[in-house]
Amino acid sequence: MVREIINPAGLAAPRGFSHGILVTGGKLLFLAGQDASDALGNIVAPGDLVAQLDQVLRNLDVVVRAAGGGMLDIVKLNIYVLDRDDYRAHLKPLGETFRRHFGGYYPALALFQVAGLFNPEALIELEGHAVVGTESAMAET
Repeated sequence: MVREIINPAGLAAPRGFSHGILVTGGKLLFLAGQDASDALGNIVAPGDLVAQLDQVLRNLDVVVRAAGGGMLDIVKLNIYVLDRDDYRAHLKPLGETFRRHFGGYYPALALFQVAGLFNPEALIELEGHAVVGTESAMAET
C-alpha cells in the first residue's frame, strides 16, 4: 500500500489531521464505531474525555491488528462527541493521546457534536476506514 498525504498549499495548514490521504493497494477495512468500552462492555473512565479517547484508540488498534494492520493503516476517522466545547478545551491532552497511538502520522479527521451516543456513559466515539494487507509506504504532498 502506498499512502500519499494530501495537504494542498491552497488550504490552511492542518494541525492534528491530514486534509486527504490518497491510497493505492491494500484492502479496505471499515471500522465500526468504537466507544471507550472495555472487553466486558463497561465504559472506562466515566466523565474523563481524554481517558475515554485513549480506550477508543486501543479498541480501534485491536480491530486493525485483527485484520493484519496497525494504527498507521487508518486513513480516515470520524469523531463523535457529546460536547464540542469540552473537546476543544482538552485539545492538548487529546493531541498527546493521538500522538501516543499514531506518532507523527495524522489520518484525515472530522469532528461531529451529537445529541447522544449508544452507551449513555460514552463521551466520545470514533469510526472510520483503514487500508491493510500490504507493506506501507508514505509520501507527502
